[in-house]
Amino acid sequence: QVQLVESGGGLVQPGGSLRLSCAASGFTLDYYAIGWFRQAPGKEREGVSCISSSDDSTYYQDSVKGRFTISRDNAKSTVYLQMNSLKPEDTATYYCATDLYSRCRLVNGFLDGGMDYWGKGTLVTVSS
Repeated sequence: QVQLVESGGGLVQPGGSLRLSCAASGFTLDYYAIGWFRQAPGKEREGVSCISSSDDSTYYQDSVKGRFTISRDNAKSTVYLQMNSLKPEDTATYYCATDLYSRCRLVNGFLDGGMDYWGKGTLVTVSS
């Protein structure tokens, strides 16, 4: 069955970096887009980034542009989210997800959260 497992979260100081990983199994990652979402305590879930399979096109939420980079290694069935220059407002549980579609879906310019498969998340805390 489709499984997504996130890892790489932790506690980091403002200005620091983390790399999150999303390990996929039960399907061939090569053919599908993967999105990263996050949810901070007391806030709604929001789409952070996405990478399509067809042309490796990417999407970034405005607040992370220039700081986060999404990439994929199909041979390892893994998608990464490199997060640099982290800010306290980046604190959240980060989830990867897919709807087994080849391209990232946007709704009104924002990543569509209507994904079919989700990981359990990894917590990122940015604090001094």
